[in-house]
Amino acid sequence: MTDVVERTEFLGPEPARALAALLGVETPDLDALPPLWHWVYLLDRPSQADLGPDGHPVRGAVPAPPAPGRRRMWAGGRVTTRGPLRCGEPATRRSTVLSVRDKQGRSGALTFVVVRHQVVQRGQTVVDERQDIVYRRPTPLSLPAHGPVVPPADDEWSVEVTPTLLFRFSALTYNAHRIHYDRDYARDVEGYPGLLTHGPLQALAMAEAARAQGGCGDGLFEYRLVAPLFDHQGMVVSARNGTTAVRDVHGRQTATGTLKSA
Repeated sequence: MTDVVERTEFLGPEPARALAALLGVETPDLDALPPLWHWVYLLDRPSQADLGPDGHPVRGAVPAPPAPGRRRMWAGGRVTTRGPLRCGEPATRRSTVLSVRDKQGRSGALTFVVVRHQVVQRGQTVVDERQDIVYRRPTPLSLPAHGPVVPPADDEWSVEVTPTLLFRFSALTYNAHRIHYDRDYARDVEGYPGLLTHGPLQALAMAEAARAQGGCGDGLFEYRLVAPLFDHQGMVVSARNGTTAVRDVHGRQTATGTLKSA
């Protein structure tokens, strides 16, 4: 385990209002932000000199890249909400790397990193989060052929994924990874067929779909990113009986989530 890195800041209302506008939902209760909305607060803000060619920090970040040239993927995580996160007050995020594990996959060497973030306010841990990050060597991406368009069901939420949406989410979360907003880089350097839709954006959409049905309050939200999702593939979100999911417009699942009440 590495040393704990702390960041403290005053939580103003504007990031929450900006996220609500981006998602197209009403501004939530600022005295009890919804689960995952802490992602627009307590952000790392590295210097420009500390960014690599892909826009990710190469030093001074948690976690630090395991080796030069590796590509970073957000694979999933678990977020436990233990109390209300309030705007209008300071909060502290405590971050540490819990584990680093190397593994040989079909595409080559992989490094799995688990990072823990705890958000503390009024002396209480109100958010306890574990993020699963994967680093891999550059390898060609193969995508299955898509089938016909599957219209959203009455209880599904269809989100139009545009370059503007992805750019605004990158800006709101201070994420400079170029695969989300630089189409030339995503295509010519990383070999992607489009701009990549953020894993955290998919997780937030799943949590919001659950919240709209009266779920996703205090308790555990666990999610996995199971396939890449690109801007031209849309985003269709569902939440049913404690299970959430994201699929593309052709029905291919890209993310899953489960909810457990406190």
